[in-house]
Amino acid sequence: MSTVPPVDTTRLRDALERLVRIPSVAFPGFPEAPVREAADTTVAVLEEAGVTGIERVDVPGAPPAIFAHLRAADPDAPTVLLYAHYDVQPAGPDESWTSPAWEPTERDGRLYGRGTADDKCGVALHAAALAALLGDGGPGLPVHVKVLIEGEEETGNGTLSKLVAADPERFAADAFVIADGSNVATGRPTLTTSLRGMTVVDVTVDTLEAPVHSGVAGGPGPDALLALSRLIASLHHDDGSVAVEGLDVLPWDGAAIEPDAWRDETGVLEGVDLLGAGPIADQLFVRPSVTAIGIDAPTVDTAANALIPRAKARLSVRLAPTQDPAAAAQAVIAHVFAHTPWGAQVTVAEGPGAPGAILAGDGPIAEAAGRALESGYGVPVTRIGSGGAIPLCADLSSIYPDAAFVLWGPGDERSRIHAGDESVDLADLERAAVAEVAFLVDLGAATG
Repeated sequence: MSTVPPVDTTRLRDALERLVRIPSVAFPGFPEAPVREAADTTVAVLEEAGVTGIERVDVPGAPPAIFAHLRAADPDAPTVLLYAHYDVQPAGPDESWTSPAWEPTERDGRLYGRGTADDKCGVALHAAALAALLGDGGPGLPVHVKVLIEGEEETGNGTLSKLVAADPERFAADAFVIADGSNVATGRPTLTTSLRGMTVVDVTVDTLEAPVHSGVAGGPGPDALLALSRLIASLHHDDGSVAVEGLDVLPWDGAAIEPDAWRDETGVLEGVDLLGAGPIADQLFVRPSVTAIGIDAPTVDTAANALIPRAKARLSVRLAPTQDPAAAAQAVIAHVFAHTPWGAQVTVAEGPGAPGAILAGDGPIAEAAGRALESGYGVPVTRIGSGGAIPLCADLSSIYPDAAFVLWGPGDERSRIHAGDESVDLADLERAAVAEVAFLVDLGAATG
């Protein structure tokens, strides 16, 4: 491998901390100003890294995407698109954080804060890699580089995918580096070779015209929350495996996951069973799951002694990489209507969906990525699937079927993405940046 220029680790951490301080939640109902600030800061971080010609791409009904196209000296060099996103999940309850969500805080070599792992670290990672190549004393770009930073990935709306599909030449590349993955464990570099898809179904159950005193109607009176609870319970067999018919199930032939280690990493309480049948890796990477992620019903503190007339739940469904999200939603909806108890009135609403993807785990670019990770981390690479959906990644693999995809990132089993105390290991963040520089240099040397 050619000589790899060093990464400025101070720049890397400073960029990440600047971004994490901004509560850039792009979901409806949250303020728009922080999202615009995060877009501006992303531009500033890239400009400071030496990126020129940066554009704010108008994404209808969504925050702007940030795009740049940088050309190498060799016109025949391959093109690599670097992707990340600057929007984040809401912080959630304050009590779920040891330190405030929007105040990046280091503890035991990890940086805590919302977006440290998902996915503002990806923005900082790309900027640090480009700075190493474009900065003073750097060798320049060994490949053509396109940078695409999204502002609404967490919403799952997929608006950017439609924009890319409408102008595929603008965003075309030989390789797409998606810095929105994670390592299987701290210090273990990982390439993700498959993604589960997702869909969302909201279910509303109505049983009464209005609340009725439980002493007056309790017994024969149909309670909507009880009906909804029975309906939710029907989504799984007794062992916790999904009972919905018509959902794809695939085999998994990649790295295995050890159950006891996974219990510890996930925080499963002592004595609580793991759910489902089959190996954990199969369940996480290539099989469906159904989770009730929210219920609208009276809270315990405000509950009255009354039967509840209406209750609503949001079902989050993770899908095998081959599953069509719309077909999966219809399968869930069919199950809901078939298992509604007591003649309760049910309405459903299909939410946003995202397809999964099978990403190549071999070939010249995947092999270059593996070499780069090994050089950055000093240990061999692990190839594994991802239980999370990355809508743009799946869409890009469909729009550009001949391109190669590298899905990686410095997160790990302790990152707690989408939860309180989200964090990234700072040493792994630095290793990931070194690996990205090595990857770009390797690709340039192979074609130079």
